[in-house]
This record gives sequence, structure tokens and C-alpha cells, in this order.
Amino acid sequence: MNLLTVENLSKSYGELVLFSNISFGINKDQKIALIAKNGSGKTSILNIISGKDSTETGQVTTRKGIKISFLEQEPDLNPKLTVEETIFDSGNEILSVIARYEEAVQQPDDQEAFQKAFEAMERFQAWDFETQYKQILFKLNLNELDKKVGVLSGGQKKRLALANALINKPDLLILDEPTNHLDLEMIEWLEDFFKKENITLFMVTHDRYFLERVCNEIIELDNNQLYSYKGNYSYYLEKREARLEREAVEQHKDKLLFKKELDWMRRQPKARTTKSKSRIDDFHEIKSRASKRRQEHQVQLELNMERLGSKIVELHKVSKSFGDNIMLDKFDYSFTKGERIGVIGKNGTGKSTFLNILTGREPSAGGKIVIGDTVKFGYYTQKGIAPKEGQKVIDVIRDYGDFIPLKKGRQISAQQLLERFLFDRKKQYDFVEKLSGGERKRLYLCTVLIQNPNFLILDEPTNDLDIVTLNVLESFLLDFPGCLIVVSHDRYFMDKIVDHLFVFLGNGVIEDFPGNYSDYRSYESSKLLEEREEKSGNKEKSEKQHWKQKDNTGKLSYTEQKEYNRLEKEIQQLEDQKQTLQEKFTDATLSGDEINQLSIELGELEQAIDTKTERWFELGAQLEG
Repeated sequence: MNLLTVENLSKSYGELVLFSNISFGINKDQKIALIAKNGSGKTSILNIISGKDSTETGQVTTRKGIKISFLEQEPDLNPKLTVEETIFDSGNEILSVIARYEEAVQQPDDQEAFQKAFEAMERFQAWDFETQYKQILFKLNLNELDKKVGVLSGGQKKRLALANALINKPDLLILDEPTNHLDLEMIEWLEDFFKKENITLFMVTHDRYFLERVCNEIIELDNNQLYSYKGNYSYYLEKREARLEREAVEQHKDKLLFKKELDWMRRQPKARTTKSKSRIDDFHEIKSRASKRRQEHQVQLELNMERLGSKIVELHKVSKSFGDNIMLDKFDYSFTKGERIGVIGKNGTGKSTFLNILTGREPSAGGKIVIGDTVKFGYYTQKGIAPKEGQKVIDVIRDYGDFIPLKKGRQISAQQLLERFLFDRKKQYDFVEKLSGGERKRLYLCTVLIQNPNFLILDEPTNDLDIVTLNVLESFLLDFPGCLIVVSHDRYFMDKIVDHLFVFLGNGVIEDFPGNYSDYRSYESSKLLEEREEKSGNKEKSEKQHWKQKDNTGKLSYTEQKEYNRLEKEIQQLEDQKQTLQEKFTDATLSGDEINQLSIELGELEQAIDTKTERWFELGAQLEG
């Protein structure tokens, strides 16, 4: 069933054409991601189809009666309301159902009105509404329900807007970078939520694991053309590569044909026949095709960094707290050359505080930090760039000099450097405030890297960057010879870049884990299973020792006890199958269809594990009771 149709949309700002005459449709139960480079108009498309912006040509047609929710990058919330009041001010249809039911309860004589209200409560499953919205707020770490929106951070506001969108249960949910400002645990919860819910999604996201596990279709906007891929991210990568190879072959043929026709044009007399005029017209079309160039620039980064000495950074019993909230508790660590550390943990556990103390932006409450003489920090913060009023892109770079030193005594101009960061000569003279969010982040990254740091600290570097830029940044960081610390909720990025993790567990506890994020999650899963088995073993031992004092029937029936024991074995078998299935993804010879089928099987397997684990906990709770 079609929910929304886009026909011949166009959008431009002055001479800058973002897109023109693009068309696509969104059907029920589709989970579609829109992929494009920064500055291509992704957010503009979302704003147009959600009704927040207008189109210059074409139209957006929505199915009558459908409910659409839109999660913006910077949500517009009433600052005077509390967190809970914001939920009740959302216009949610369930709230109207609850209000009508409460009115009916106050009028017991009107049985017909009460019956209708009761049936509506059943139909909308409104009895558990309070439990539902509080569960979602809790999962998104919004526990202070009476806190005013005006004092929330930008990330908290984004999470509150996301909670509102999920609670509204729309027919179509439009999301602009939904994983920004979520910690890793929240992102994984959101993935599971979208996999279980029958909800139609249209989103822009750079989170490649999210694309892999949630989406069943990807639309790519490339050089003003839309390409649709009916599969997840792995399928998209394979098919996109095949498309680019086909286009390269076609362009080569066009060039050969152009050369042949050019020779013919040069031999032609001035007096031409009607037939030759037709061929001349064809020639101009061939020329246009042959001269077409793909805009596949890549960010090229070269650093003239100073070599690190034997002493880099040493932390001796460093402590920090805010009131009763402990961030660091006598933390000791000495960095070595070439270290690549990922920093993970829930929001508020002290990750950014740690980076600020390390770089001297914030004082510690105790301990000592020793920094080597040759260390030069490059710190990419979440705040991003703070341009002066009326400042142009080129001026931001010229603040660091007209010429930038590179390796081997070479240098390049500020203009050349910006071109390497995908800002063409025309774009360099745009005002910074006109740049898209991703373009601003790319410019800020440029200003950090051109200072030639040898100790690079990146706090959420992947937010708002397009996938092309992310791939190039990853390639650069893999070759970066200095020390690297990355705080990121992008699991794909972390898996590719880091060697070990600082896991911030809260209350000043920091665990040094030897592996990347996926390694850590596998370890945590195995630890959970071990605890589950140990718990089960203790129960069996206890039951054997005290069977005389216990009522043998317990709180589980015979059938339930058998089910409980059977579930443990089945969950372990399914976990083993999941591990085997995940290992198959590393096979480089897999076709797109095979990858797609494996993804479907993995999703079904994870669903089965969740269902059986939930039932296992339910029976276990009865045993404990």
C-alpha cells in the first residue's frame, strides 16, 4: 500500500541546484534510507515531504488519513514545558481516547458512551500508555520527567523528540540522523525496536550498522539521479560498485565513439545534407556523454606531524567529580606510541570530561598529568566550528595561513587545501552560515588536521558526515602514525579504527578492554550467558540440598519447569548459530543476494533469541518469587 509519492521535486538556492525533478514512492512497511553527499539536499528532501518546506517544482502526495511524524536534527520544543508535559502536548490520538474514557467514567448513567470509550481504550491499547511512554523515556535516559525542556542539552532535546515520535506510533516516521546524541546502548535498543515494530521508516543516517540491520531499501542521490537498491547496506555497496563499473564501461565506449565522430565532422564539407545534419545533432549528444565526469573527489589528507618522543602522556591518580557524580577516581594510564583507543560508555559517565582534562581545557580535582615535550594535540570537539559573522569558508582556513606545510617540505595554498576537502573554488567563497551541517563538520575537521597534530582526539567525529567522507577519514586514520583517541557512537567506525577501549562504567570506574566494539559486545554477551548458567547451576544445587524442606511443586508447574530447563539449552544453541552466521559475513565471495538472505536469517535468529530469553526471565522470576 502506497503511503506517500514524490513527483518531480526540485530545490535550489540561487545558482546552487540541490536536486531537480526527482521522484520516488514510500510503501507501507518499507524501511528506506536516503544516502547522498553532504550538501546534496538530504535534509531539504525530508523537510519537503514532511511539509516543513516547499518545493519549486513537482508535488508530494500522501495517502488520506495517514499520520506522519518527523524527527528533525534540531527539534522545536516548547522550553516552558516539562519532559512529561511535552509527551502530553504532542497531540497523540491515544491521549484523546484516554480523555474520553475519563469523561465517560464521570457519567456512569450513559452506558453507551462508556461502552464506546471502553472499546476505544481496548482498540488503541491505551491502558498501558503511561507504562509505554515511561519505558521509552527510561531507555533514552530521560528519567527526570519534571525537568523543564529549556534546561535540557541539545542531545536530551533530540532524544525527547525521538521519544515523542515513537510514542505517537505514526504510519510513516521520517528521521533525520536518528542515532546522533544516542549512546551505543540506546542505538542498539532503537535497532531492536524498529526491527520488532511494524512501522514504515524514511530516514537519513550515516550509521552503517544501523543501515545494515534496520533498512530493507536504500535510495542514493548521486549527481541529481536517484538509484534504488532493494536490500540493506551490504547489498547497496555491492550493487553500487557494479553500477559504477557499468557506467565506466559505457563512458569508455562513448569516448571511442566521440573520437570516431569527431574525425567524421572534421572531414565534412560545409554544404551538408539533411542526413548529415541529423548525424551532427547526434554528435553533440555523444560529446555531452563522453565529457561527463563523475564528481568522485576524495578528501586527501597529508600531515607534516612532528615525531612523538619517548614520553607521551602520563596520568597519575587523576580524579574528577561534580558533586556526588564521580567521573574519574584515581585513574592511572601511560600512553604509548601509535595507540588507538576508543572511548565508550553511557551519556554522563565522564567521556568528554576525561578528554577536556587530558587536553587542559578543564582542571582535575586531584592527581597529576605529565605531557611530553613533543606532543601536539588536535582536538575535534562536539561543539564544532564557531565562525565569525560574515566569515567565508576560505577565510576560516586563511586564519591559519595562506600556505599550509605538507610532508617532504612541500606546501599548498589554502584554496588547494579546501579543494582536497571537497570545497570547490565557488563553494570557498560561500558564507559559513550557509553550509549544511555535514559541510561545517568537514570544514572543522580540516581546521583541526591542518595544525599537524601528533596526538589526535576526536569527540563524535562521524556525526553529520556523509558516508563517502567517513570512508576517506577512516582510511586516513588507519595510516595516522600518532596517538589516537576516538569517542564515537558509530560502531562501524569504532570497529575499523581502534585497537582497545576505555569503557566508562560510571562512578569513576573505567575498564581497559583489549579489542574493538564488536569484540566487547561479544564478550559482554558471553559473560551474561555465563552468569545465567551459573545462576541456573546454583538453583539446581540448592534444590538438591533442600528438597526435603521445599514444596517440590515450587511456583512452576511440572510442564513449566521442563520448559525452563529446555529454554536454557535452546538459547545457547541459538547463540552458537548466531555466532556461526555472523562469521559467514566475512566471506568476500558472497553475492548480494546471499548477503541479503544471511541478513534476513540473522534478524529471524535474533528475534527468536529475544523471545526465548524473555520467556526464560519470566519463568525465572516465578522461581525466585
